[in-house]
Amino acid sequence: MKNTDVPRQTDGKKQHPIEEKFEKSLWSIRYIVLLGVLFGALSAIVLFVSGSLEIYNTLIGFIFASDAHASHEEILIAIIGAIDFYLIALVLLIFTFGIYELFISKIDIAHEEGEFGNILEVKNLDDLKNKIVKVIIMVLIVSFFQRILSMEFTTSYDMLAMAISICVICVGVYFLGRHP
Repeated sequence: MKNTDVPRQTDGKKQHPIEEKFEKSLWSIRYIVLLGVLFGALSAIVLFVSGSLEIYNTLIGFIFASDAHASHEEILIAIIGAIDFYLIALVLLIFTFGIYELFISKIDIAHEEGEFGNILEVKNLDDLKNKIVKVIIMVLIVSFFQRILSMEFTTSYDMLAMAISICVICVGVYFLGRHP
């Protein structure tokens, strides 16, 4: 049986009961992270549903179009927009899992099954940041691709700017892949 009135020892010093209670209260504040976990998960669900509805509406529009079918570019733009939703939802899920594991507890079932352990391997905030940054960069690349599809090229300078932009993105992805 634990006696809370006896001062605890930390680093060889006895801790005053008021200090101990304050530290317990302060440590309990970490549970506010559960709001981020809850709303991050709900936001991810909304984005997955929105992306799926985007694809569904595109398919329905393509199948049941009365006069003219949607152009190739319109279909691609809509589907790439849905992929954007999915990627942002993944960012939110990684963030949600990461802050839960950093501040609350390990997600035991995920580690037991072992299949998704590398996704959830977040040892500190830098690990979480690196995982999120990689997915955000993918979101930016997909958004760039979506915008390129809807651009109208009027001069050779437009084509050159697009080629340089794609080259810069490829170099960035290469160096991003080299960093663990």
